[in-house]
Amino acid sequence: MAKLSKITVDNVDISIATIKENDYICLTDMVKGKEDGGRAADVIKNWIRNRATIEFLGTWETIYNPDFKVVEFDHFRREAGVPTFTMSVSNWIENTNAIGMFSKAGRYGGTYAHKDIAFEFGSAISPIFKLYVIREYQRLKESEYDRYGLEWNVKRILSKANYQIHNGGAGLPHSESRLLASERMAALRG
Repeated sequence: MAKLSKITVDNVDISIATIKENDYICLTDMVKGKEDGGRAADVIKNWIRNRATIEFLGTWETIYNPDFKVVEFDHFRREAGVPTFTMSVSNWIENTNAIGMFSKAGRYGGTYAHKDIAFEFGSAISPIFKLYVIREYQRLKESEYDRYGLEWNVKRILSKANYQIHNGGAGLPHSESRLLASERMAALRG
């Protein structure tokens, strides 16, 4: 199960799922920050069918996804912008083997997108909302680092001390390490 955390932007709670050290932000929650409201599924569908969005998603997937189906992406790129073109997140994922977004049903459900994609989606809500999402996300990461940074630093120091204990005279000049070895042998003999 993914680790869930939340940020709050303009009194809207936005879920963040961490999967394999990647953060996915809930687009469905972000839509609640839109002034005129609207149904989340419709707002996301309208955004994803936009030509600029298709270009962005394709570029992101090309960089981060070795299994991305570029031929299918080219088909969508040609069709985007045509009035009859429709697109959904599930259609995008199934046809292109995309990894940047996923949909989840049930509790904590919604459409989630990698933080890079979610920040881009923030522009569909409003520029100011996008900037607030980025700021709150950075604040969350800084607080996590402050919490886990000390723990990581202690582990690093202990590992460093352990290494020096285990490797004894490994870094000493040859004559000193020989002396150290003979002292060890004398101690073992008794």
